[in-house]
Formats: sequence, C-alpha cells, structure tokens
Amino acid sequence: MKLAPLVLLALALPLPAAATPLASCLASLRPQAVAAGVGGATFDTHTAGLVLDPGVLESLDYQPEFRTPIWDYLAGLVDEQRVADGQARLAEHRATLDEVARKYGVDPATVVAVWGVESDYGRTFGKKPLLGSLATLSCEGRRQAFFRSELFATLKLIQSGDLQAEGLVGSWAGAFGHTQFMPSTYARIAVDHDGDGRRDLVGSIPDALASTANYLKRSGWRTGQPWGHEVILPEGFDTGVSGRQARRPLSQWLARGIVRADGQPLPASDTAAALLLPAGPKGPAFLVFKNFDAIYSYNAAESYALAIAHLSDRLRGGGPFAAAWPTDDPGLSRAQRKQLQELLLARGHAIGEADGMIGARSREALKLEQARLGLPADGRAGQRSLRALQQDAAPRP
Repeated sequence: MKLAPLVLLALALPLPAAATPLASCLASLRPQAVAAGVGGATFDTHTAGLVLDPGVLESLDYQPEFRTPIWDYLAGLVDEQRVADGQARLAEHRATLDEVARKYGVDPATVVAVWGVESDYGRTFGKKPLLGSLATLSCEGRRQAFFRSELFATLKLIQSGDLQAEGLVGSWAGAFGHTQFMPSTYARIAVDHDGDGRRDLVGSIPDALASTANYLKRSGWRTGQPWGHEVILPEGFDTGVSGRQARRPLSQWLARGIVRADGQPLPASDTAAALLLPAGPKGPAFLVFKNFDAIYSYNAAESYALAIAHLSDRLRGGGPFAAAWPTDDPGLSRAQRKQLQELLLARGHAIGEADGMIGARSREALKLEQARLGLPADGRAGQRSLRALQQDAAPRP
C-alpha cells in the first residue's frame, strides 16, 4: 500500500516526549499557583524541567531529631568547634547583633546559636535544589498540601525579587538560608535589616540575624529571661510530673526539692516552668520556661530546642551539662565523626568525602567493620566504634 505524502511526513517527525509524572502533576497545580498569586509566566519558567528527587522522599520519613539518641544528636551539634566558631561570630557581628537585640529583645548568643545549629554559621545551606525538592514533595509522599503552599511561597518570593532562583539550594524539606527559614515563614517574618530593599536571608547576614530574632520575638520570646536551667532531682523524685506541657510555678518545684545543678538559687516565684527529662530519669534534668517554647517553635523537637539552648549557654561561657547522659558509649563530635570516616576510607569503603556527616553509606560501611570487630552491627557512630577502629590492625586496601 502506498502511503500519502502527509502520512510519510508525520512518520518522519520525532515523537513528542511523554510528560513525566512530576510534569503532569505540576501542570495540574498551575491553576492553584496562579490563584495563590504566582504569575503564570513565573510558574512556567521556574518549574520547567524539574525532575522527581527520590532522595527527598526518603528523607521525609527519617528525621534525626526524632530517631537519634539525644547524646549523639547533641554531640554533633554542640561541640568545641561550634562553640569557638560561634564566639568568633559574636565578636565579628557584635554591632549588628546589638542593634538586633535592641530592636527585637532577643540576646545575641541565642540568635547566633540558631545560626550555628541551622547552617554552621553559613557554611552549610543544604545541597538540594529548593524548587526541585518542593516540587517533589508537592506531588509525592505525605503532607502534599503543606509543601504545595511552600512551593507557591517560594515562587512568589522569586517573583517579588527577594530571592534569586539561580543556585537556590536548601534542605530536603525546603528550609534555606543562613538560619533555614521555610519559604512561607520567610514571606511572613523576614526583614530587610541592611536596608538594601530586599529581604535576603541567603546573601545578607544582617537580614538573617534580624529575621531570626523577629521570629523568636513573635513566638513569645521574653526579653531578659533564661530559657531554663539544668537541675538536680532529689532521691525518689516522682518523674511522672515531667513534660514540657506540665507547667507549675517555680515555688512548687522548689517545694519538691529541685535545685539548680550549678548551685545558684532558684527564686520561689510564680514563674511557670516545666520539667524536661530528655533521656529519662537517669539523665540530665532541666526546668524550662517560655523562652524554651519559643526556640521549640523554630523546629518542633525538644532535642533541637535543647541544642539551641545549650549552645547559647556555651557561647556565653557556660560549660557542659553537669549530669552525664545514661550511656556507656557517648556520641562523637564532628571532628571525631570525620576521623571515623577517614578510618573507613582507609579500609577501602567507598563512602565519599570524610565530612563529619554520617550518612547511609557511612552507616553501612560501619556496620561491616563493627561485625568484623565483634561489636553490635548497628551502624551507630559512637565512641566505642571509633576506639575499636583506631586500635585495629593496619588498614587493608
């Protein structure tokens, strides 16, 4: 059968590329984005070519604040290096921090502690392309409606000129900048402290520090009050009264025999406080006040809030906690985690760069070495595993 010329021409043309599931989903979201205030051209320009990121979906169900033993979590976030770096930043940005404290009522050490925990003072903004992460989470996994609103907020910030789309990276969940704001939080709370006409939490340290203080102020920060104190419980104390929501006047806690761990007096006042036992009755204990709740609002995990609070105390010259964590295998600082990774690399494990970040490849390699050394093969990077690798025979290729 002889084909007509038009049929022959159609057969010679390349077939259009099939739309990916993500592209189809984003196309269905376009009307919602426009209704939310995103220009059609802005949406088309900045969503074109985005691809699904499976790694983001894996992270959605793994958050270290809730899965990591608190002594491991704090060992990596509040170590000597981070304290020294934070004290240097306090001195370097003293004038800006003093201005921020006068305007928002939040002390410099707390603001800098948030900066240190969130991005290691601007060294680590995250590695995920922000729009790709939010597009993935808008179309797959849990909480799609939440992440869609964050995607739309990001596009509106780009549209307004506050953000530049090129090179915009953040965490897997969409937090970004020096102090890792979510886009909707950025839109509501970010401020232009340096006066250049843009609220820039990526390129402007003054804007980032002031915006962080503004966030804490709006979350209920009480100027001049502490976040809390480490305390000592009397023998036989009923720990059933603990919990961040179980607030009682300080006078009642004193009547129960609680004292500060540093020996300083607790006032017998009506100030509401809650007893926090993050590792149970055998670990450090804390009485926490409203400012702890303000920090908690930044990232709703008690371990996270305690990391910020403890780092702020260390930046003011305070020391480690008085009580030990209830473990015979303490966590590793970032420098020690890097040493452990170097030992794994020396033994031929392809884990990538020794950066002090214990990811999936490091954990899998550590499991193999733990099994070989007769340790529990759980992939946990603790002091016992580090010492065993240090004392092990010469590395093998």
